[in-house]
Amino acid sequence: MNEGLTTEAAEAAVRHARFGSLPERIRFDDMTTEVEAAPAGGVSASSCDPEGSWKFSSCLALDLGL
Repeated sequence: MNEGLTTEAAEAAVRHARFGSLPERIRFDDMTTEVEAAPAGGVSASSCDPEGSWKFSSCLALDLGL
């Protein structure tokens, strides 16, 4: 019976050595970065192409070929 406790204690020591501590916390400020964007997102109203706009629309009827 004493041997069972030492085996359990040894297994517990192995688990504690492997998983015993959590990693250090990372602050939210360290996870985010600020980048300055171009004015108006870099897109102007004059860059709209009505002829090519069909290429970017998503329509189930078009996808099915109806």
